[in-house]
Amino acid sequence: MAVRDCGEGGRHGLTVAAAGRLDSLLAERTEANRRFFEAEDERVARCCHQMAERFARGGRLIALGVSPAARSAVRHVAVEFVHPVIMGKRALPSVALVEPDPVAQARVASNPGDLLIAVASADEPAVVDAMRRAQAWGVLTLWIGSGPRPPAGAANHILWIDSDDPMVPATGTFVLMYHLLWELTHVCFEHPGLLKPPADECTDDVCVTCSDEGRLGEVVLEPSPESSDATGQALVRTANGEEWVDTTILGEVRANDLILVHAGAAITRLEVNS
Repeated sequence: MAVRDCGEGGRHGLTVAAAGRLDSLLAERTEANRRFFEAEDERVARCCHQMAERFARGGRLIALGVSPAARSAVRHVAVEFVHPVIMGKRALPSVALVEPDPVAQARVASNPGDLLIAVASADEPAVVDAMRRAQAWGVLTLWIGSGPRPPAGAANHILWIDSDDPMVPATGTFVLMYHLLWELTHVCFEHPGLLKPPADECTDDVCVTCSDEGRLGEVVLEPSPESSDATGQALVRTANGEEWVDTTILGEVRANDLILVHAGAAITRLEVNS
């Protein structure tokens, strides 16, 4: 039971032991924050720079969470951006997706140029699926979590706390991360030169380099079985938008299948929608 003790070593309303324990916990949290941001400072800065670039070009932030704790977290993330706490800072378009099928929600909500932030463990199936499909949707991805890490390349940016403690998502490090994402994104807005497209960015309608790349696509509309078109044209969503793609090589495709598109044709199937 707490006691009122203002004597040596005590604090108002706390026993000496409780005050000591509180000091110890605060010191542990401060040290954990220091270690994390020393290790991740460059990743956080690069991520915020790219987020600011997306916002500057009209992109929106879509925050995705599946578990009850993650849903609370992504609401917090969205509020940070859409309702700035500092007067004069611009509100940035953000939404939290917390319904039972977040992949279907993200598919409908996202447009090329948007940002998708997920707060989840590395083994959350819906988030794994959303991150895999995001390239076809044309969105920049950020995955925040703790415990075992996702594989390299699972998202454009991964900010991770290497701890198996299930309470980590409720600690100050996570909350501080949300605030830093918002604050550093606004720092980039204060330096407009950082938001200009790089000089080497391809803006040509036809580019020899780009045209030789395989692009991830998600089938929107499968070829009609009643169509007389021998090329099996399917409507496919890629980072550039929707386009008609020849699926003859693959044979049957279905809506939401992930495919690789090259020179207007589907050349391989990466995942069959079940």
